[in-house]
Amino acid sequence: MNIGVDAAAFGMSKSVTATSKDVNSIYWNPAGLANVEINQGALMHTEYFAGIANYDYVSAAIAPKEGNKTVIAFSLIRFGVDNILNTATLIDSQGNIDFSKIRLFSAADYALNFALATKIKRVKNLDIGINAKVIRRTIGDFASSWGFGFDAGIQYAIEDWELGLMARDLTTSFNIWEINSEKLNSIKEAIPGQNSATPETVEITIPKLHFGIARNFQLKNKNFHLLSALDLHIRFIETNDLISTSFASLTPSIGFQLDYKKIVFLRSGIGNLQKVNTFTKKSLTLEPNIGLGFKYHGVQIDYALSNIASSGNALYSNTFSIKVDFDFYKSKKTP
Repeated sequence: MNIGVDAAAFGMSKSVTATSKDVNSIYWNPAGLANVEINQGALMHTEYFAGIANYDYVSAAIAPKEGNKTVIAFSLIRFGVDNILNTATLIDSQGNIDFSKIRLFSAADYALNFALATKIKRVKNLDIGINAKVIRRTIGDFASSWGFGFDAGIQYAIEDWELGLMARDLTTSFNIWEINSEKLNSIKEAIPGQNSATPETVEITIPKLHFGIARNFQLKNKNFHLLSALDLHIRFIETNDLISTSFASLTPSIGFQLDYKKIVFLRSGIGNLQKVNTFTKKSLTLEPNIGLGFKYHGVQIDYALSNIASSGNALYSNTFSIKVDFDFYKSKKTP
């Protein structure tokens, strides 16, 4: 749930808390869904670690009908590593190897999200939204879990400025695991001293805050527009983030989007600033991202190349996503 969705957001290094205002806001800030005026759908696929892990996302947002101000959205996320070799029974008690006993399994995480968003009538340009999520995690036949959590967000716009605040896992998210004791016993002590203890069955995800501020610029050539955004990501735990204390850690991200007539988009950003300590020195690492987008007749296709600064091409991530305005075609066909 920390990876994100939508290649357009990845291209801006996830600096979209204040500016996300479409179907993908169900992840970035549910308040942004309040700006959806046409039914939308989105798909995304990306691969990590040279294709070992697959990350997929599908979502839909239903625009409010006349007299209703509430936007409803759904999404499903899956992150999985498939075709893992289970070699627990490869070697029997006599030391004989039997390759026919090798089995394949998957380790996958799923998140089903449901969101509501609306505009506040009494305060102009103020939107609010909430997202409820059900989480399912499986590790073959070894273990599985169910979990739940809530996110909430607000967005506010004033002239060319936009502000956003997103509270992820607002009430703390919980995952309750069920361990297959028979499967666990089959691998206990397979390596001396390893897998000897039963894992914890309760997993807790503490709240996180994302604050964003953005500004839109009208360039001299009126066909071009520039969007600049800064996000501050806060976790209530001590980490390797740029600013870190025993109470909370904070790291910024910054993103830019240049568009031509809202048809062609060029994006770039820097994020994931981390302090790295080695035996000889301390250093600061960061993750630059770039992206491209094209929108025409209600269809937007985006691409992002992320984790560019990683050592080794295998760690680069190529992300593709598509967003469709379903009502666009309906309105064109209506006389």
